[in-house]
Amino acid sequence: MAHLLGAENVSVSYGIRTVLDSVSLGLNEGDRIGMVGRNGDGKSTLMRLLALRTTPDEGRVTKRGDVNIGYLDQQDVLDGDLPVGVAIVGEAADHEWAANPRIREIMAGLVEDVEWHAKVSSLSGGQRRRVALAKLLIEPHDVIMLDEPTNHLDVEGVAWLARHLKERWRSNEGAFLVVTHDRWFLDEVCTRTWEVHDGTVDPFEGGYAAYVLARAERDKMAAVVESKRQQLVKKELAWLRRGAPARTSKPKFRIEAANELISDVPEPRDTVALSKMATARLGKDVLDLEKVSYTPPPREGDAKNDGGAPLFDNITLRLAPGERLGLVGVNGAGKTTLLRLLNGEIQPDSGKFKRGKTVQTAILTQDVRELDDVLDLRVTEVIQRERQVFNVGGRELSAGQLVEQLGFSKEKQWTPVRDLSGGERRRLQLLRLLVGEPNVLMLDEPTNDLDTDTLAAVEDVLDGWPGTLVVVSHDRYLLERVTDHQMALLGDGKLRGLPGGVDQYLQLRGEALASGEAKGTTTTGAGSGQGQSGTAAGGSPAQSAKSAHSEAEKRQAKKDLNRIERQLTKLAQQADKLKEQMNDAGSKADVDFALLADLNAKLQDVSSEQEELEMEWLEASEILE
Repeated sequence: MAHLLGAENVSVSYGIRTVLDSVSLGLNEGDRIGMVGRNGDGKSTLMRLLALRTTPDEGRVTKRGDVNIGYLDQQDVLDGDLPVGVAIVGEAADHEWAANPRIREIMAGLVEDVEWHAKVSSLSGGQRRRVALAKLLIEPHDVIMLDEPTNHLDVEGVAWLARHLKERWRSNEGAFLVVTHDRWFLDEVCTRTWEVHDGTVDPFEGGYAAYVLARAERDKMAAVVESKRQQLVKKELAWLRRGAPARTSKPKFRIEAANELISDVPEPRDTVALSKMATARLGKDVLDLEKVSYTPPPREGDAKNDGGAPLFDNITLRLAPGERLGLVGVNGAGKTTLLRLLNGEIQPDSGKFKRGKTVQTAILTQDVRELDDVLDLRVTEVIQRERQVFNVGGRELSAGQLVEQLGFSKEKQWTPVRDLSGGERRRLQLLRLLVGEPNVLMLDEPTNDLDTDTLAAVEDVLDGWPGTLVVVSHDRYLLERVTDHQMALLGDGKLRGLPGGVDQYLQLRGEALASGEAKGTTTTGAGSGQGQSGTAAGGSPAQSAKSAHSEAEKRQAKKDLNRIERQLTKLAQQADKLKEQMNDAGSKADVDFALLADLNAKLQDVSSEQEELEMEWLEASEILE
């Protein structure tokens, strides 16, 4: 197959962060390549280099002289003042382009529903994306490079684009390179995959599924090697724990060998210890909304928004110290507005808003433009502006050490903010909030722009967040992992508790759609949807049914509570005694490891019994509520 273009030992750095390090690769006729990798690892940078839109710091990009390259950027590059027709075909007359069946097919597949004479600036984001794609595809390119082409495309649009790319050339002609998070699309159109990571590019044969399988095989081989290392570590550590007499009778080099084995064991992923960051002490009162109603002011020039139905109608929500609340709801139901009410940014039309004296709030909004004032600063410098030294888990850390704990390597922490990817900026936004040591953290769609690795690091932070947490997200996995309970806004002005979690929310939405109520269901009486201390005062009929217990059941539940509390007190005393005995045994010169193991086993048994009793206590307390 004839060579079309390639890169020879190209390197790109932003500050001291190396994105691509001596990468060599090429595209030949017939190549159908998909690029995958984490946000910020250089996928778009590599594509811009190969498209000759930028130059490398080192190395060179070459192409055959007659090769025509088409490139679709992530950013909107269309002239907003042009009509749609002119933006796509220029000044060509209708009969000129309409005579070409390939162009007619592209127009029908992408812009058939777009007004031909409308200005580009009047189009939606999805329409502008399809216009840009149509403009690119009608041109006779030999190589097409697409950076996130499926953004804003619906299912039909993605299927059409996949079919077009598969049929555009013969199997041994043309080439394309695509970056997308749409795994179906990668599998459908790609025959090779490039994984961009840590400054390098690893090639794999096949589409996304084949790439995942090949990577799993590679990781499996690495796991076998690591398993052997761990077995050696276990043997050496077991040898070290055989007691002082045995240890002193063995050569010293055995101890040194064990230490050497574990000295370079890498962390499984970025270390995140921000959950131990000190927070301001919370009192009994945190944030309360009592019988609050709120109608947003009409937008300028919007005749429809004339102060009609309120966004919130007589809702009550009380946040407790350490509470972890997830908010779900339909678009436009007021989730972001509710956060702004809790943050004190806007005032309710009626009802009361109470804020505890010791409360310090921080809110992560959906808008990454919050970092616009620090675009020219480096990551570490942004944090240094807040403070020079931070107390995390009882240790003092510098700004550089702190940003490293949230996944910014020593190279990346000196990168200017303007050169960070969307996911990295999102991570920096969160870190900037946390260094202020708030005790109430509110997050509005925190998963936007995050790849899976970054999301895992952020979830680690939220898993152990010691203050009060309120999360608005469409990401079900995140909500169920980092919050203890969820509440719903269905667009009818009410706030509902969801004892059944996200499943109950989906059920309510299904019922609303089935009954033809576009803005959700309504309930009466106890189901008025007033949330108190993390649970709705009313909610669904299922929740009301749960509270319908007989007086005999309530009397028995009260007896059970008293019994369980006495047992828990005794178990707590036993646990304290066992811990003291373990401390005494471990502090002796000749440590009795057998005794320590026995005491630890007893402590685990006590802990298990405590957990079982705590579950019984919760069940009994629910009957009394």
